[in-house]
Amino acid sequence: MYGWFQNLFKSKSPLASQFGKEAKVTDVTSSPSQTVSLSGATSCHQHQSLLNSAIRWTRLYDVFVCHSSELTDTEEAECLVSFLEAPPHNLRCFLSHRDSCPGAAIPSELCQAVQNSHIKVLLITKHFLKDEWCTYVMHQALADGPMSNRLIPLVRNLLHSEIPPELKVYSYSDLSRNTDRCYALVNRTVLQYLKDMVQNEKVIDFNSKSSVP
Repeated sequence: MYGWFQNLFKSKSPLASQFGKEAKVTDVTSSPSQTVSLSGATSCHQHQSLLNSAIRWTRLYDVFVCHSSELTDTEEAECLVSFLEAPPHNLRCFLSHRDSCPGAAIPSELCQAVQNSHIKVLLITKHFLKDEWCTYVMHQALADGPMSNRLIPLVRNLLHSEIPPELKVYSYSDLSRNTDRCYALVNRTVLQYLKDMVQNEKVIDFNSKSSVP
């Protein structure tokens, strides 16, 4: 599980190269600019295809972002969500202070949002560690997809020893070092997850059809 996530994090190739490798032009008469243009167009098409896939719409949200109520953590979460929701990413995100129904039971709201999200992001800070609701969401996220590639810990200003023991088996990203890279990582993880799910669905569908006499 986390080996897959480590490979994804270590990858330095941009999104276009990951989702548009087959778009490389081998014709020696093509110019570099034409190659880049075609590759980018194919990548954009595949990106949109993933966002339009039926598997994506099985859940209400692409990303659930868990953070403490501390102002700095809230602002960090809002910056991440703004990045993910803006074009060309166009992801659907859940923020509890923005998207929860007023007057609804908090545990039920959080639990349902976790279950209705493909990917869960935990913004882990010193305030996160002291927030009981963050602990609740963390455990809900772990229960929903234990040892999977659907949980992304983003850490800020914490030592490894301070990270919750439940998360130490996961590869985490350090927001203190490169915020933009961490944001891009979340976007890539969502797309890779959807791509894997679509491919798995095709394999299952193919196998089921092959088994029919």
